[in-house]
Amino acid sequence: MARAVTLIRSRSLSDVAEYAYAATAPPDARLIFLAGACPLADDGTVTPVGDYAGQTARAVENLRTALHDAGADLRDLISTRVLVASGSQGDLSAAWEVYREAVGDHDVPSTLLGVTVLGYSGQLVEIEAVAAVRD
Repeated sequence: MARAVTLIRSRSLSDVAEYAYAATAPPDARLIFLAGACPLADDGTVTPVGDYAGQTARAVENLRTALHDAGADLRDLISTRVLVASGSQGDLSAAWEVYREAVGDHDVPSTLLGVTVLGYSGQLVEIEAVAAVRD
C-alpha cells in the first residue's frame, strides 16, 4: 500500500539539517495525533535512569507500540518533536542520534528541543508525533 506521507526537501534551505523541511498528506489521509512517547517501563517507572540515549530508545519503542495500535508505523510519521530535559547540546545530540537511527531514511520534519523539566520524576526524553495513513 502506498504511504500517505510525502517528505519535502527544500533546495532553497541548508542541506545540513538531518530531516526534511516539510511533509504533506493527501486529503484522504487519516491523521494520528500521539501523546508524547515517554521512556516508561510496563510498571510505569522511567527507565533507564539518568541515560539520555537509553531513555530515547525506550521512548521510540513506546512510540512504535502506540503507532502500531493506531494502524501505523514510524514510516507514517509526518512530524515529530524530540524534547530533552537538558541545557547541554551533548545531551540533546545523544537523544537525537538514537531517534535518527530509529527513523532511518524517513527523515520526517522534526524539532529537537531542550526543556527544563518533563512530567515524570527522572524523565529526560519525550517524543511528540503526528502520523498520517491511508485506510
